Amino acid sequence: MASSREYLEFILEQLSDIGDISYRTMMGEYIFYYRGRVAGGIYDDRFLVKPTASAKRLMPDAPYELPYEGGSKMLLVEDIDNRSFLKELFEAIADELPEPKKKKR
Repeated sequence: MASSREYLEFILEQLSDIGDISYRTMMGEYIFYYRGRVAGGIYDDRFLVKPTASAKRLMPDAPYELPYEGGSKMLLVEDIDNRSFLKELFEAIADELPEPKKKKR
């Protein structure tokens, strides 16, 4: 099931206080980038983030979920109505996110 445009717009509004957020559509889902690094995404209308040490510390009870079959487990962000928490979360995970992979020529 593809994620809805309405859910994407809601999440983007919730993240609007954070600078340097971008997204890309991929196979009906949305990948989020923070400061040029993959931070998470929307999968089946669920907002998931990479399970960094800071994300696990800030969301100790968050369930791990697969974004898609065969994908790596990510953390479900349940407190999507709390804009200040989302800002704190993204700022905390920023330096722990992997560098973008170099494209081969």
